[in-house]
Amino acid sequence: MSADSIHISLSAETIFHVGGVAITNSMFTTSIVSALLILFAVVVNRSLTTTNRPTGIQNFAEWIIEALFTLVHSITHDLKKTYRFFPLIATFFLFILLNNWFGLLPGVGTIVVNEKSEHETTNISDTAMIPDTAHVEEELVVNSHGEPVVSTEKTGQVVAKETHKPAPPLFRAGTADLNTTLALAVISIIATQLFGIQAQQLGYFKKFLNFSSPIMFFVGILELVSEVAKMISFAFRLFGNIFAGEVLLVVIAALVPLVVPLPFYGLELFVGFIQALVFSMLSLVFFNMATISHDEH
Repeated sequence: MSADSIHISLSAETIFHVGGVAITNSMFTTSIVSALLILFAVVVNRSLTTTNRPTGIQNFAEWIIEALFTLVHSITHDLKKTYRFFPLIATFFLFILLNNWFGLLPGVGTIVVNEKSEHETTNISDTAMIPDTAHVEEELVVNSHGEPVVSTEKTGQVVAKETHKPAPPLFRAGTADLNTTLALAVISIIATQLFGIQAQQLGYFKKFLNFSSPIMFFVGILELVSEVAKMISFAFRLFGNIFAGEVLLVVIAALVPLVVPLPFYGLELFVGFIQALVFSMLSLVFFNMATISHDEH
């Protein structure tokens, strides 16, 4: 890869269509990651029902579940809450982690779909400058001094120009797409409200609408604004860190393709893990706080 071949796009790019739905490279990658997670769960479930002794993959799955369960319980200190929050928190962590690390695999960002030419039509009569491919009519005109002057008249002919756009990559990490991180943030915030309502019923809304005093009313407005701020913060923090890391790796690999990128890959592995952990733990803290009465905070 050379510096001239660097292709960076802030938004995900369409690679094909299914019916009338445009499928982007981030959606395609996210589907692969989801399929891998489902396949892993199916394989582990089959190993539990067909063998009487733990297998390698079963031990690995138990280690992941036990580690995450212990982590969740260390925040809630309530077994009932732990069982309630654990499935969603574990899903957040594994889904985000695999998406983050999938973007570091060889071929992701470098394998491209077929490049297509785009044809543009230009009406010469509407343009101030005549393209090289345009046909013009020459007319010989004699000025007042008797000198010949060549004038050009625009024929109004429509001229087709062929342009080439860089081919989009086939794969793009799902978390490097703001749409994906925003969807995850929306799920987290909605789940927070649902857990809060489940634990406190209608009393949960007192933290948003409290008319007991002007100060508490103002605090409730701030709480409402903070819920929206959490969603924006969640989405842009995850997207910004993963996208920036991918751009860094692409630039480093283009400038110095050998040896030098290796430490940066190690750094991005660590960043991918930390970002998955941060998103999951913040969601867990918000879930837990939502189940506590506002008067107990």
